[in-house]
Amino acid sequence: MSRKTATVRAGQDRTSLYDEITGKIIGELEAGRVPWVQPWGTAAAKAPLAMPRNAATSRHYSGINVLILWGAVVEHGFPGQSWLTFRQALALGGNVRKGERGTTVVYADRFVPDGEKRRARETGEDAQAIPFLKRFTVFNAAQCENLPDDIATVAPPPPPGLVEPQVEVLIRSTAIDFRIGGNRAFYVPALDYVQVPPPQAYFDPINWHRTALHELGHATGHPSRLGRDMTGAFGTKKYAFEELVAEMNAAFCCASLGIVPTVRHADYLGSWLEVLREDNRAIVRAASQASKAADWLLAHAPETGAPALAADIELKRRAA
Repeated sequence: MSRKTATVRAGQDRTSLYDEITGKIIGELEAGRVPWVQPWGTAAAKAPLAMPRNAATSRHYSGINVLILWGAVVEHGFPGQSWLTFRQALALGGNVRKGERGTTVVYADRFVPDGEKRRARETGEDAQAIPFLKRFTVFNAAQCENLPDDIATVAPPPPPGLVEPQVEVLIRSTAIDFRIGGNRAFYVPALDYVQVPPPQAYFDPINWHRTALHELGHATGHPSRLGRDMTGAFGTKKYAFEELVAEMNAAFCCASLGIVPTVRHADYLGSWLEVLREDNRAIVRAASQASKAADWLLAHAPETGAPALAADIELKRRAA
């Protein structure tokens, strides 16, 4: 097979993978289900609210893989959020039960072809990296047998009394200009401040914390933090995309802190569908940026309430 043919086939496989992921998310949204807000706490969700993690490495999955694995947990009624590859199960002394079907997740990265490296050397320009997606299969710990007890055990949810103080300490620790007042929640990119109505304005107090995490998600996009494109005016696709990032960021933060996620801007559903139908890579990019936003915010969470989370974020920081 020629290098050109291999490149074309790789591009086609990458496109079909994006189409497959996007098609599934669009199908969920069209059915009125929001994939990043699964029915936690109901009969449909047997697993405790948490971020999915790899049982062998203790690393949390991120980006689009969170949505894929949450969806699999709800669809199949798995009791936990721990996942393993076939080989990892064997390495731990266990095995995947015969007949079990795995869940496909993806690994995203970039590489620079040799030809591009040569071109860059000859012209003195920067080499252009090419993004790629790679599939691999994981199995829920409940699909395996003979695993060590500490791997197979489902972690209990965090104590309820720790949730709200964690969020309030996180808000202070970020050093983001956070103002309380008025009757609307919003972030002002030009002036870099968040404003949220007082807690008593919310029928359910936990909604104040959900709203705060959503607006703080927008603030992570400031040039002094993660530097996302915040130039989209209301009603534009750029605006809808940024709302998608903030929504998923809030869901990832909530799940990590033991708060049941909710949809803050359901009225953007049509706009999100329009963005996803037009660009089959949009949901993957949005989920990736949402994970980065959540990681940035959760790095400021008090360690006493989430030691495992803090350790995972420190691990990511060292690996970067």
